[in-house]
Amino acid sequence: MRAIAYKIPQAITAETSLIDVELPVPTPEGRDLLVEIKAVSVNPVDTKVRANAKPEPEQLKVLGWDAAGIVKAVGPGVKLFQPGDTVFYAGAIDRPGANAEFHLVDERIVGKKPETLDFSAAAALPLTSLTAWEALFDRLKVNDPVPGASNAILIIGGAGGVGSIAIQLARALTNLTVIATASRPETQKWAYDLGAHHVLDHSKPLAHQIDQLALGAPAFVFSTTNTADHLEEIIQLIAPQGRFGLIDDPKVLDVMPFKRKAVSIHWELMFTRSLFKTKDMEEQNRILNEVARLVDAGKIRSTLTETLGLINAENLKKAHALIETGRTKGKLVLAGF
Repeated sequence: MRAIAYKIPQAITAETSLIDVELPVPTPEGRDLLVEIKAVSVNPVDTKVRANAKPEPEQLKVLGWDAAGIVKAVGPGVKLFQPGDTVFYAGAIDRPGANAEFHLVDERIVGKKPETLDFSAAAALPLTSLTAWEALFDRLKVNDPVPGASNAILIIGGAGGVGSIAIQLARALTNLTVIATASRPETQKWAYDLGAHHVLDHSKPLAHQIDQLALGAPAFVFSTTNTADHLEEIIQLIAPQGRFGLIDDPKVLDVMPFKRKAVSIHWELMFTRSLFKTKDMEEQNRILNEVARLVDAGKIRSTLTETLGLINAENLKKAHALIETGRTKGKLVLAGF
């Protein structure tokens, strides 16, 4: 089967940073599905792994943690799917990725593809939807009010992949006032179009802008990017006993200043359930099926903004380079081989 991989971590500008290769078609065992890949999306995790993770000696590493496709075969322990089902999922960080014609994935982290979306639009959703859902409802527990706080959430990086779906989920499933951040006219418009009540400019001090809204201190802050740059502002603007969640990788995170306000701090990593085979691992199947239901009901929409062509090394390099600018809006997708 055709696949895209790398042998050594390199800058995306290197000729062999990603290469087209031929690999054997894997065989499903246990609760694995063998999925024929129709479309993939690219996320910051792809670029971080490519730049830093060394494959095993003499081995190739295949990236790709967002996919949509068709189940071609199932392992003997499979209970939730059958050949012919159309699916979407984000996969597991400790297994080969989906940048290949065929891919193995545990059925417990797979959902039925939304019926109203094609494969490209569906592939844009899984990783960001799982991340946003788990951050909002499992970590921050946004439907559990903070006494005395404004029933509002500040989503930093509202036009990015995770922010784009977090805005929609917060609007569709909560009564929160949704405050997003974006720094350019086109990304500010995007955040408003997705349902944000207010959009602030994160290139300027955030606490002052929150004060100007006259809503009070928000109960929740969800930081999707550049947390280190905004930490002092977050400490200032969040409500006492508020909840702060983040997903990025600040080199240093000094949490002591949150103590005075008794703010709880929550990390979100959607790979945790599959990485540790947690007892609630199948929750991701439920979440993705609920996301599909919301899409098909017209409550939320795909955050696909650009399709970069076929799934090959050349186009994946373009996608990685765009992601690394930190200025993409929504999600980038590749489709077909």
